[in-house]
Amino acid sequence: MTEQLTVKEIQNRLNDVHSTTDPFLNECTNDGRKGVQNAVKRCLKRLDRIQKAKAAFQHRFLYENALWQSDNQYVAGIDEVGRGPLAGPVVACAVILDPSFNLLGVTDSKMLTRHEREQLYLKIVDEAVEVSIGVRSAQEIDRVNVLEADKEAMTDAINALDHHPSHLIIDAVKLNNPIPQTTLIKADQKSISVAAASIVAKEYRDHLMAEYDRLYPQYDFAQNMGYGTKQHLQGLAENGPCPIHRRTFAPVDRY
Repeated sequence: MTEQLTVKEIQNRLNDVHSTTDPFLNECTNDGRKGVQNAVKRCLKRLDRIQKAKAAFQHRFLYENALWQSDNQYVAGIDEVGRGPLAGPVVACAVILDPSFNLLGVTDSKMLTRHEREQLYLKIVDEAVEVSIGVRSAQEIDRVNVLEADKEAMTDAINALDHHPSHLIIDAVKLNNPIPQTTLIKADQKSISVAAASIVAKEYRDHLMAEYDRLYPQYDFAQNMGYGTKQHLQGLAENGPCPIHRRTFAPVDRY
């Protein structure tokens, strides 16, 4: 009987409840103490959030599930980061998952905090069937333009996979590649594979920019990731461009 437990003990036990049909939760609903009832309400809200997260996760797995059911064993989600910054490379990532993948927090990297991305990055790399990276430098961006550099980085990531994918899910870009492709606008919000790729690509590039910050501290790269913040533009005005600046991008071209 819950009356034999303190409110604190009940709160701790409710934290381990994972179903609304849990017998202990049902017992607690009959406990008249206000503290217990508040704990029950918090538990029910937590379970409701989890259920909604699971439903949203499964909805973002629709494309992969359909392709797996069509005998596509290896489906690669492709995404890139770094088109907009004034400095640094573009980074693309290819991720292959299997149906057992269940990291509910995986979504568009732009919707996550830095801490959440860092934690998910490690788990994705650990739990994915395979992860690969493609990188194109600022010099290559200047040579061919940023969109073409993006496509080259994506192609590099695909070619680096040991598991040859039979289908690609790509965010907004159509590649000149014989592998069948599904191109989606905002694919990182519609496909778990692409969302996972967006997280890995973002974390990989952020770590690169942190390393560049050690080499070129006057531009504050560790904080702005190459985007044109006030501190970055001030460093550019005072020091001119460094080797990782994109010389064809305004206002870098003025220096």
